[in-house]
Amino acid sequence: MMAKVESFTLDHTKVKAPYVRLITEEQGQHGDKISNYDLRLVQPNVDAIPTAGLHTIEHLLAGLLRDQLSGVIDCSPFGCRTGFHLITWGQHSTTEVATALKAALTTIATETTWDDVQGTDIYSCGNYKDHSLFSAKEWAQKIVTEGISDQPFERHVV
Repeated sequence: MMAKVESFTLDHTKVKAPYVRLITEEQGQHGDKISNYDLRLVQPNVDAIPTAGLHTIEHLLAGLLRDQLSGVIDCSPFGCRTGFHLITWGQHSTTEVATALKAALTTIATETTWDDVQGTDIYSCGNYKDHSLFSAKEWAQKIVTEGISDQPFERHVV
């Protein structure tokens, strides 16, 4: 029998995006803690960020979230294109993560130029032709305007 994955037990019809949700905290054999967050940018089954824009947001969040939060291990997009998993060492409150995400998306929407997007050539990206800064900026602005909640089932905007 296959292991149960928490994200697949979440009722996607009940959440209210954009939000940050703590999925799980795991403790390793030596006491180290890893946290997994759901950074849901758009409403599941209602919207999806186009691949090129999501890809560019991914590359930008890789650096911007590391500037905002300690212990970032990875920020990877969901296959459904509605958001990202954020994996960190240690623990951060959902408010702290939502604040960092808002700052990063605000930077993407208002300050980012093509020169700021890391890893967009044939040597540093596995699909370097599939990027759109225009789309990334458009979606980042939309999400910031809607407000990012630290509560997935209600609107408490950070």
